[in-house]
Amino acid sequence: MTIQILIDNPTSWMVPYAEAWVHEWRNTHVHARLVHKVEHIVKGDLLFLMSCEQKFTETHLNTHNVVIHASALPKGRGWSPLTWQVLEGKNEITVSAIEATAEIDAGPVLATEVLKTEPHQLIEELRDELCSVMRQLADRLIDMYPNISLTPQKGEPTYFRKRSAADSRLDVHKSIADQFALLRVVDNERYPAWFELNGHTYTLKIEKVHRDEDSV
Repeated sequence: MTIQILIDNPTSWMVPYAEAWVHEWRNTHVHARLVHKVEHIVKGDLLFLMSCEQKFTETHLNTHNVVIHASALPKGRGWSPLTWQVLEGKNEITVSAIEATAEIDAGPVLATEVLKTEPHQLIEELRDELCSVMRQLADRLIDMYPNISLTPQKGEPTYFRKRSAADSRLDVHKSIADQFALLRVVDNERYPAWFELNGHTYTLKIEKVHRDEDSV
């Protein structure tokens, strides 16, 4: 088999996960590779599109071109589905592996898994959990290949919009507890939490402290 991962942003947080997948797959499959440009894709069996910022149109190159999207499609098409659902208070999120099509997030469903989160988890932990479920889906499709069934999406689609810096703004008049869901999903480096007070703008970083049982 020829298995490929496309991440067109080489600085994406998903890159280390993809590198690990490729390294492990190479122990069991003939070809496994990570590419950052569409023109570097070769003809193959399974292509996983992870965190792609540009529209992918070269669907003729692979038998299956797979998008893994963190929502129960057709509900939750669009941007940052995990973040939006955490903000909604969900702790069980369906993750869908679908065939890439010209219409974004509209392709037939190949497989699904459920991501379970805990209310204390911050963005790094949420990403770990998500990529663990994504890997489960990828391995399932590899094991199923070439006998992969395509199930059309059913129902009325809903869409999540693209998040901006404004979405990481804290309200100084609300408590930390009231805004903890937002603090869970901010990225301290890429899009930190921020607030305005007394005519100035401040950023606020959050990280979990792991203390030993004997520590104070």
